[in-house]
Amino acid sequence: MDPSAAGLTLTPDMMLVLALVAFTMIMLVLEWIRADMVALLVVVVIGLTGLIPSDQVFQGFAGNAVIAIIAIMIMGAGLDRAGALSKTASFVMRVARGEEKRLGPIINTVSSIFSAIIPSQALAALLIPLSSRLSARTGVPLAQLLLPMAFCILTGTNTTLIANSPLILLNDLIASANRNLPPGAHTIPKFGLFSVTPVGVTLAVVGIGYFYFFARRLLPTHEVERQKVVPGRTESYFAETYGIAGDPAELTVTAESPLVGMSVGEVEQLHGAPLILAMKNGNESRMAPPSDQMIWVGTVLGVLDSREAVATFANNQLCKVSTRMKQLGDLFNPTRAGISEAVIPPSSRFIKERIGDLRLRKRYGISVLAVNRGDQVFREDLRGITVRAGDTLVLHSHWRDLTLAEEDRDLVVVTDVPKEEQRPGKIWNALGFFLGAMCLALFTNLDLSVAMMSGAIGMLLTGVLNMDEAYKAVNWKTIFVTACLIPLGWSMDSTGAAAWLAQEVLHFSDGAPQWMLQAAIAILTLMFSQVMSNVGATVMMVPIAISVAVATGGNPAAYALIVAVSSSNTFLISSGHPALMMVAGPGGYRSRDFIRVGLPLTILMLVVTLVTVNLLYR
Repeated sequence: MDPSAAGLTLTPDMMLVLALVAFTMIMLVLEWIRADMVALLVVVVIGLTGLIPSDQVFQGFAGNAVIAIIAIMIMGAGLDRAGALSKTASFVMRVARGEEKRLGPIINTVSSIFSAIIPSQALAALLIPLSSRLSARTGVPLAQLLLPMAFCILTGTNTTLIANSPLILLNDLIASANRNLPPGAHTIPKFGLFSVTPVGVTLAVVGIGYFYFFARRLLPTHEVERQKVVPGRTESYFAETYGIAGDPAELTVTAESPLVGMSVGEVEQLHGAPLILAMKNGNESRMAPPSDQMIWVGTVLGVLDSREAVATFANNQLCKVSTRMKQLGDLFNPTRAGISEAVIPPSSRFIKERIGDLRLRKRYGISVLAVNRGDQVFREDLRGITVRAGDTLVLHSHWRDLTLAEEDRDLVVVTDVPKEEQRPGKIWNALGFFLGAMCLALFTNLDLSVAMMSGAIGMLLTGVLNMDEAYKAVNWKTIFVTACLIPLGWSMDSTGAAAWLAQEVLHFSDGAPQWMLQAAIAILTLMFSQVMSNVGATVMMVPIAISVAVATGGNPAAYALIVAVSSSNTFLISSGHPALMMVAGPGGYRSRDFIRVGLPLTILMLVVTLVTVNLLYR
């Protein structure tokens, strides 16, 4: 529909679509219902009410954008399995030579480069441990590295249509808009793989330069003193940060001990009880004994606390204490086990679950020692704490068990723990098939989904990944949200709701110039993306932006691109993007840190986006 036509009024279908948009926004902000469940509910309502033909309701799952995102996630996991990130860490160390002035810009540059080919959340999960390793080796505070790294991931992700979900969605949304353009309007051309590269490279360079020239003035200083002790596996770091201090010891339960017949959970509730990290009953030894594990005569408990506290507890409970780890020494070997930190990503299944209900000891052999949430550190009654996105958990485990737990993608280990590169011999296979996929997308007429899936299947056939690992590499929550919200964008077009909104915008703008309309669209997108997913913001704003462009004689492609790029400009709050949530805990950042560093960058990115897009599409 033509929004410039007089008398365009709201129809029942328009009102229903706008109500669904409002419902989606409210639910995504308040998080009363899971985001993927909200998206699935919306798409079902669209089908039941006939807003779009029933045979198109679930076409989002087979859309070019969704298949491409799945393939890119698989290839990103393949590059990680092959050791590409580990080799990158070694390269950064050689180039930086341990100097802080070099280390930050190099990490930011690497983050920007990789963000062009790996989705931002997955890249943050890969680069946080890398940054931790570099911090541990150089002594540069982790707080000085993580926030610039995360911001540069977001500024660099607009370089190609490979890793940025809003940009990948653009072509699907443009195809829908073309079907509903008014008579005589020119068809909007689709974007090529590198059509946005001039804009993305400019944003990436500006982001790197921003931190190179202003980082020392803007980055937080309140955590720097704390992080003089780097977060490796050092006892001093965890003692100073979380109060987890002391040496491991063995307690042998005697026949006279009141602990006989008690469970591990009951013992942990006793006054002055040390941390129980391991246990031996008979010939069976295990890390992280479950809370319902029973204690009998002769049971050996591996505990952690100060020597005085352990001796007092042993005396009160009639246990024999030994500071020499004779029976459980292998379990406490620092090359095999120890304390680590892990962040809960926004896609984790642990969110909104109590720690006790997760049964981490029984499932993975992992003990939770503390929870860091913003400025709060919890050490007591951990089993009753409900997990939130962005929480940092302090864990004790065998490194092998920790690696297996991380594969489920419910937590991201940020401590530099010993682990072998799993398939370093496959790195050339991984790089070859990835570059081959890029060439197919660039030099042939194949859809992006076909080109990217060709690279993914190549990695699978050559053993870079197996099928189970490929399934785990896909963030299915992201896939469901993206696939189910695409029909919402189609409904905005087909019912004329986008055209009506554009008409209202034009009515209030009263003949404003193009740059002002573009700025208004960009700011609206920015505001939406701060409180909801950037995919949701893009789906809702692209149809409106295109309708405004058509009505005012602007370039619809430029308007659509401004929306997609602006939806990644989420620097003001930690909850604005999964990558920011993941660095908030390990970096010890506070809300004001994001505002102080992010506000100037947001304004800078907004101005650069408008200028570069208009230069590209003048």
